[in-house]
Amino acid sequence: MKPLQKVAASMLVGIFVLMVLAAFLLPAHYARQFRDIPNVGPSKEHPLGTDALGRDSLSRLLYGTRVSLLLAPAAALLSTLIAAFLGNVAGLLGGRFERMVLAATDLSLALPWLFLLLVVRALLPLDVPPLVSVVIAFLMMGLLGWQASVRVICASARGVRDSDFLLLARSTGCKSTRLLWRHVAPNLRPLFYAQFFISIPLFILTEANLSILGLGVAEPMPSWGNLMRGLEDFSMLSANPWRLVPLVLLVIVVMCFQLVLPSQEVTQ
Repeated sequence: MKPLQKVAASMLVGIFVLMVLAAFLLPAHYARQFRDIPNVGPSKEHPLGTDALGRDSLSRLLYGTRVSLLLAPAAALLSTLIAAFLGNVAGLLGGRFERMVLAATDLSLALPWLFLLLVVRALLPLDVPPLVSVVIAFLMMGLLGWQASVRVICASARGVRDSDFLLLARSTGCKSTRLLWRHVAPNLRPLFYAQFFISIPLFILTEANLSILGLGVAEPMPSWGNLMRGLEDFSMLSANPWRLVPLVLLVIVVMCFQLVLPSQEVTQ
């Protein structure tokens, strides 16, 4: 691992540690309102100040980091599992089923993914409890974000399908389900890991876009997306530059993932 990648990995580990310890580091509950001090600057009691409703910005940032960094890997895991199943089965069976899966994948890729998410989210109830909104956002991203990985996994499974060890397994009467779970999937496991890690920063940005538009994690539960909704007022930013901290943290995390990812793909 290169020095820059070590630095990026260390920063990610540090951010994840802060995420885990968020409950012990919060100056106050993320939803508690200090009505007498809205929109104040950093102080000893509130290191990042308060928002327009008087809520502690540091508490909301730490808890929002936990929500976003748990939501994105969970969605990435779900989408990778769907892509692994469809790609493995399509690559192993081939023929008409493979053509159907790839045609469905191409059709999905032809649609703007963010607009598709917006349409699906708009069809669902908007006035839901915050925890339910987290589940909805996770399920939407996981169920709709598998298309790009399917083509990669299917092509690799197609290559394994004609390998000598698989032909030998077929000649001994091995059933298709056993071929899939005992021979094809284990040989593609490094590819599954790579697709999982690649999907995480994508889902981090997707959650941020949805929440900025008010269709992701619902208030008062914070996430990086709804924390950045306050950046729409540029006049407020010039007087309160510390409000850029969620955006800076989001950029740092995504950049760190991009720096660490190449080594993950090689070493897995």
